[in-house]
Amino acid sequence: MGRRINTTPPSKDPFTTEDSRFNSQPCMQFRGPDALFRSPQALDAHMAMLCRGCTDVICCVLFFLAIVGYVAVGIVAWTHGDPRKVIYPTDSQGQFCGQKGTKNENKPFLFYFNIVKCASPLVLLEFQCPTPQICVKQCPDRYLTFLNAHNSHDFEYYKQFCMPSFQNNKGVAEVLRDGDCPAVIIPSKPLFQRCFPAIHTNRGVLMVGNETTYEDGHGTRKNITELVEGAKRANMVLEARELAMQIFEDYTVSWYWIVIGLVIAMVLSLLFIILLRFLAGIMVWVMIVMVVLVLGYGIFHCYMEYSRLRGQAGSDVSLVDLGFQTDLRVYLHLRQTWMAFMIILSILEVVIILLLIFLRKRILIAIALIKEASRAVGHVMCSMLYPLVTFFLLCLCIAYWASTAVFLSTSNVAVYKIFDDTSCPLSGKTCNPETFPSVNESRQCPNGRCQFAFYGGESTYHRALLGLQIFNVFMFFWLANFVLALGQVTLAGAFASYYWAMHKPDDMPAFPLFSAFSRALRYHTGSLAFGSLILAIVQIIRVVLEYLDQRLKAAQNKFAKFLMVCLKCCFWCLEKFIKFLNRNAYIMIAIYGTNFCTSARNAFFLLMRNIIRVAVLDKVTDFLFLLGKLLIVGSVGILAFFFFTHRIRIVQDTALPLNYYWVPILTVIIGSYMIAHGFFSVYGMCVDTLFLCFLEDLERNDGSAERPYFMSSTLKKLLNKTNKKAAES
Repeated sequence: MGRRINTTPPSKDPFTTEDSRFNSQPCMQFRGPDALFRSPQALDAHMAMLCRGCTDVICCVLFFLAIVGYVAVGIVAWTHGDPRKVIYPTDSQGQFCGQKGTKNENKPFLFYFNIVKCASPLVLLEFQCPTPQICVKQCPDRYLTFLNAHNSHDFEYYKQFCMPSFQNNKGVAEVLRDGDCPAVIIPSKPLFQRCFPAIHTNRGVLMVGNETTYEDGHGTRKNITELVEGAKRANMVLEARELAMQIFEDYTVSWYWIVIGLVIAMVLSLLFIILLRFLAGIMVWVMIVMVVLVLGYGIFHCYMEYSRLRGQAGSDVSLVDLGFQTDLRVYLHLRQTWMAFMIILSILEVVIILLLIFLRKRILIAIALIKEASRAVGHVMCSMLYPLVTFFLLCLCIAYWASTAVFLSTSNVAVYKIFDDTSCPLSGKTCNPETFPSVNESRQCPNGRCQFAFYGGESTYHRALLGLQIFNVFMFFWLANFVLALGQVTLAGAFASYYWAMHKPDDMPAFPLFSAFSRALRYHTGSLAFGSLILAIVQIIRVVLEYLDQRLKAAQNKFAKFLMVCLKCCFWCLEKFIKFLNRNAYIMIAIYGTNFCTSARNAFFLLMRNIIRVAVLDKVTDFLFLLGKLLIVGSVGILAFFFFTHRIRIVQDTALPLNYYWVPILTVIIGSYMIAHGFFSVYGMCVDTLFLCFLEDLERNDGSAERPYFMSSTLKKLLNKTNKKAAES
């Protein structure tokens, strides 16, 4: 492969046999698009390569400039970002816990004075609880109140959970009022370097340690439920940690059996694709017959119910007179309901039978193309491994986007705000911890605290970072779509080389997949970037619409909500259409080497001229892929279920006991689906490529010695087509 028809604009319709592109130099000798022959009638490979040139150069330059800018954004993020803001927890003074070289080096855990405050929505928005927090060496392992510990030997232990600036020269009430020490400490466990309460129940009574009440330091004894009700929600993460550890243990003892299950799924996927070559027609016709029989039985059942209800009281009531009923079972006791069902099913039965009569040849063509796709995949077996290349490149894009996003989000400076448990007009306002409290702040918020809130910055700086984050997301979409487009063009080029070889597989290139990959990067990077850019723009608009929709949820403007729903629906449909158009445009690029707009236009009108064939092939392949995925995932899933639940006697003692047997089973099922999807995505690309090649073959060639058909003998027989040279011989 490696040639294309000259892209000089045609003098007539581009799809007529008098296309001037076939009569222009230096490609006038070509019998088919990108044909490569190694037989005596082979075309010169070097001359063919001269016919393919770079496409969409401007977009290619723009793409590389965008990548350079993306790298620059990454450098800026990595230079100004501080990943410690994500790795290490931050106390109320904005200092990291456990960071080497700081005074908190030996204090790796973050302790919350009042864990209940962490259930506030403010935590979800700003990632910092509105309660004093300090770095501690260890989480508390006992229950103590400040009032009880103040005059006991436990006070030295209690002091490590007070503010570093705490001096024992105040009364109990003043200490608790100023937030120098927590009112109570409870047994806690560390998780993600944070201390979370260890709460348990005793016969339905909430307890902390051995206590059910505590004193707040003002002479009032409170029920412990008031303290730990909010902490219960925070404590759920501890249970999640234990669950995660048990799941991890299950993976450590069953990972090799999971791998074996995935290998079985891979073998079954490959076997199913091979069987499609021989059983595609049988499976399609069995499906069609089953649909006809099911509809026929439905008509018979409706007639029997209609006859059974004859003469029964209330069965002759009209649906109009009955009106709407919340209990839908009422309608099943009416003869008119079953009559309506019978009419609908009869109409569907007649329509399907008529479609089968008039579309039988197109169904046969679809089956033949599917069989031909199996042969093509068999001759380009390395194509089955290409999804691994796409997966690797996508992982690189995701890793770069995620790391850049984290570093950008940590490029902000620490923002401090005033927190006050009482009513304060300045509560929530920014403050400076070095000068707090000023005269005005002290007067208006006497109990206020200047506490670290989140990482932010000035509005201009914050908007700049927001813009860089949006650019980061946009570039991620662009690069991810480019990687997918590169895979589609590569596979299309490899499978097209199979179709346009007159003597299959002898006339195919030695390394069709590698040739298609290098050709796509060398000549068509701009076209791939162009198609990916259009799709990325639509996707970033959808992201913005989702963001606006979240902001408008609290609004009462119904028109704005309706408009937002309409816009989201329209752009969702637009994205689906662009993906469909891009896929077929990439196939045309791989075949002819034309630019993106020309390829998209030619592919679109070619499909529109054969819309019925497109619909039939799409539905037939969708059915076969669905059937294949169900068979593969179902077979492997059932096998995994019987194996991990020790129900297979032969290997009953092989599977080790697990905490949750559903962990490896679900892993095998999900992994099997992904493997099957990867195999069938390659197969689907092969079917689509061969289909477009088939349509082009029909429109551009006439079976003469100058323009012979390149389709297989099966397709020529279905269409009653022959090559004159072969007929004469």
